[in-house]
Amino acid sequence: MPDLRRSRTGTSSRTRSRSRARSPQLHRLFSAQFPDDHSVYHHEDGEGVHVEEGRRSLHKTETKRRRQDSSSSSEEDTESTFDDENEKADEEHVEQGTTVEEIRGGIPVEHDVEVGQITLEKKKSSWSVRDPNLVTWDSPDDPANPKNWSMNRKWAATFIVSSFTLVSPISSSMISPALTSISREFNITNQVEAQLTLSIFVLAYAIGPLFLGPLSEIYGRVVVLQLSNMFYLAWNLGCGFAQNSGQLMAFRFLSGLGGSAPLAIGGGLLSDCFYPEQRGKAISIYSLAPLLGPAIGPIAGGFISENTTWRWCFWSTTIFTAIVQCFGVFFLQETYAPKLLAWKRDKLRKATGNMELHTEYDSPDKTLVNTIKTAMKRPFKLLATQPIVQVLACYMAYLYGLMYLMLSTFPLLWENIYHQSVGIGSLNFISMGLGFFLGTQICAPLNDAIYRRLKKRNGGVGKPEFRVPMMIPASLLVPIGLFWYGWSAQAQVHWIMPNLGAAIFCAGTIVGFQCIQTYLVDSYTRYAASAIAAATVLRSLAGFGFPLFAPAMYKALEFGWGNSMLGFIAIGLGVPAPFLLWRYGPTLRGKSKFAAGG
Repeated sequence: MPDLRRSRTGTSSRTRSRSRARSPQLHRLFSAQFPDDHSVYHHEDGEGVHVEEGRRSLHKTETKRRRQDSSSSSEEDTESTFDDENEKADEEHVEQGTTVEEIRGGIPVEHDVEVGQITLEKKKSSWSVRDPNLVTWDSPDDPANPKNWSMNRKWAATFIVSSFTLVSPISSSMISPALTSISREFNITNQVEAQLTLSIFVLAYAIGPLFLGPLSEIYGRVVVLQLSNMFYLAWNLGCGFAQNSGQLMAFRFLSGLGGSAPLAIGGGLLSDCFYPEQRGKAISIYSLAPLLGPAIGPIAGGFISENTTWRWCFWSTTIFTAIVQCFGVFFLQETYAPKLLAWKRDKLRKATGNMELHTEYDSPDKTLVNTIKTAMKRPFKLLATQPIVQVLACYMAYLYGLMYLMLSTFPLLWENIYHQSVGIGSLNFISMGLGFFLGTQICAPLNDAIYRRLKKRNGGVGKPEFRVPMMIPASLLVPIGLFWYGWSAQAQVHWIMPNLGAAIFCAGTIVGFQCIQTYLVDSYTRYAASAIAAATVLRSLAGFGFPLFAPAMYKALEFGWGNSMLGFIAIGLGVPAPFLLWRYGPTLRGKSKFAAGG
């Protein structure tokens, strides 16, 4: 009887902490992310999805279930095909409609079918009743479960991960004001080569999450996060001692690989620790870190390069990373439930000699090779076969490329045309940070309000296309901002005018990113991680490539016509997309074997 009690308790915990995200009904999302906040690799089978039910209701339901089960224990002994029954029970639970929240791409994501409160049916769980060898949490309040940690312990993990997440975007753009000094010291006369020292860091963003995510599934989140940050620290320190441009670019790329880990894994780590009702403040802090990075980086880099050597751009971030790493060693502990239960299983096997003990996450097919193979293959499969992914990924890549093009060329405007010092010129990056911040704060509530209203009109049935309306103002803000920024800079009017244009452009960019990511997650609920990964790879390549042609473009067309050309392309790509998705989105999803409703 004690064994049965433990097993059932484990089922209660599993019901609370895991739900298979394969229902096409999962729709509503809240999004507050920054473009640099790359997609967190997530279990495709739904690990990390949390049913939003309080502990009391679960405990009460479990108590009733125990009473029911104790009166029918003789009946349970006659049943044999428990695997099929368990699969059916799980499917029925998902089909009831749930409110689940997770983190994809580092952003808070809430799926809500809004069909009433969840009623947990009294079903006999074959996993718990018939499998005494199942290793799970001791109780819903098991202190070993990261969700039951003390709030101090959770907040320590939040601040450490947010600090790691802040430093990588800072490094990606920090040397932008120092490119002139770097070119002078290394005798770089080719502007493409000079821009390459900046953008090659972003190229690593396209590669790192593809294998760092799967590694975190096999070895746990914290060990991969800390080793990756040590890798970043070592190569970022090496950048400060580079003796030629080749060394600098190689070290920047390698440091970018390590720096992509917090963006790829950090959101999942917070999802492991916090219940949905506790997660709001933690996500707001975590989301704010990469939002501020591209604004803080060039400002600090400008004053550093003006008053001392550009090498301190790397040494200062290395010192900050080392301090955070030390705190992480002491205060950041493993949070990934499958890994923690695997440790518990191994300990019990050693103590009891029972090699049949296993966890619900054990699978002979879940090897490192297979996990990486899936992570590498499926995003490109979606990119090759899904028109929705192709269109949105291309538009997202264009926006991301424009953002890094502006980041890389902003100092040229203020130093060469407005004749500001490097330090004062770098203060203009505040306008970009302000645009990102305002776009995020305004879009998220509006997007949700529009979705609820359209869903109500549709008889309470939500669709991914209800995320499309906010794409329309976003697709207009981007070219408006580019025209405003370009022609005000060309006319050399007061410095506030180009800054206003840059802020408008950045607000449109972040709103477009939010709508695209939420639409992709809505459309590909089960394969959302792969859909986001496909868009991430493409946008990172654009972020790498666009700054390379920017100096030549502005030299030939100047800021006015150069930004106008980019604005016209943005109109051609962005303005038709919302209307095409609204008209043909349901048809395309219906024909897809990957999309929800397909």
